[in-house]
Amino acid sequence: MAVTTNILPPRYREPARIGHGGMGDIYRATDSLLGRDVAIKVLAERYAEDESVRQRFTREALAAARLSGEPNIVTIFDVGEHESRPYIVMEYLAGGSLDDLLRRDGAQPPQRVFAWLEQAGRALDAAHARGVVHRDVKPGNLLLDREQNVHVADFGIASAAGMDSLTMTGTVLGTAGYLSPEQAQGDRATPASDRYALAVVAFELLTGRRPFAADSPTAEAAAHVNAPVPSISARADLPHEIDRCFARALAKEPDERFESCADFVAALRASFADAAGQTRRLAPVAPTVATRPLPARRSSGAWPLLGALLLAGAVAGALLAYFLTRGNGSSPAAPTTIVTHVQTVTTQGQVKTVERQVTVTTAPVTTASAPAQTRTSTPTPPASPSSQSGFALNDAGYGKMRAGDYARALPLLEQAVRKLGGTGVLYEAYAKYNLAYTRFHLGNCSGVLDLLDQAEAIEGRKAPIDSLRAQAQSRC
Repeated sequence: MAVTTNILPPRYREPARIGHGGMGDIYRATDSLLGRDVAIKVLAERYAEDESVRQRFTREALAAARLSGEPNIVTIFDVGEHESRPYIVMEYLAGGSLDDLLRRDGAQPPQRVFAWLEQAGRALDAAHARGVVHRDVKPGNLLLDREQNVHVADFGIASAAGMDSLTMTGTVLGTAGYLSPEQAQGDRATPASDRYALAVVAFELLTGRRPFAADSPTAEAAAHVNAPVPSISARADLPHEIDRCFARALAKEPDERFESCADFVAALRASFADAAGQTRRLAPVAPTVATRPLPARRSSGAWPLLGALLLAGAVAGALLAYFLTRGNGSSPAAPTTIVTHVQTVTTQGQVKTVERQVTVTTAPVTTASAPAQTRTSTPTPPASPSSQSGFALNDAGYGKMRAGDYARALPLLEQAVRKLGGTGVLYEAYAKYNLAYTRFHLGNCSGVLDLLDQAEAIEGRKAPIDSLRAQAQSRC
């Protein structure tokens, strides 16, 4: 609701309060000169006469402005003062925060979480390279745009190299649930402190609950200092391989943690790839048009059946690796993991054991990705397909694909492609690949090659795209 206020310059029209922070209110308004919506943080009146607080507020603006233009960091447009009240004008992001999403939907699918962590981690690593430590990384400060990309906001208690410190050793600043052990003890925050907080955010996004959640902020801060790191796999449907990632990311000593946010996310992705290779047995896919029989040959009955099973298993392995690990394809030197799958085939009373290798490529650390859903820790209430976003429709369609229900996956993926068409985000590529595969699996070649070309144009050359294209060119 628009409010009448004189605390903003006349340039900013129809202000509506959309939030309240520790130091003031946040308004959404229209910049009448540039014709765009903006978010404006205004220092609370009770603090405006306190010179030290005014300095801290100005420091926020300076720290954030130094980072404007960096990827996935909220851009600062203007800093000023009106009617003795300092204000900061920044870009308005319409998607809410990850805190809003957690409160509404709970735990999120791992691959979506990894995409958000990569984006937030990229922003924090860039800030650290510029000498800026955020000090208050939490879901409420990770904002989503309309395409569901994360932007780091609110460097309100940031410390920046080259500026006089306003937050000295012995002062605890930050939110208790995400405080690093050193911050909880009043020591100076460092980039390792931000990386610790990002790991807490990751734990919460994957499980719906913070690792050291307690009845009081004091007890929670103390747990960060003294309590052992809990097993995340014991709290959610997650592979035990990622426990060691969080044990390191949440280490009590800063120098024992990952050296960058990018390293942390890469380790998470690699752990999931390892788990996929070691703990999942791939069942052969029932042949349809995608595995149409080759011209008949006169031979014993065992070998054609064995060959069909191996071909179908190879297709399933490639698809699983693709959905679990794909990024945007910008780095050809992405690390790989070779895993061996063992299948036992019984034909004409004889048992044969077949081993085959599958190369699983870990998504590049420096890319922003939002892969299709592979697991869902907390089910969300069903929604009308027409009211769902393209992201949710793709996830739902992919879930049907994994269950073998391609007929029901088809309309969901068709709607996802319509809604995501032209956005250029990775989810558009995923939705188009999923739709192409589903149509081909159902024996419908309509638009399959075009969809694959469009997916490749967004995320680059991928082996599964090449494989499906070759099948479609030979059989459609």
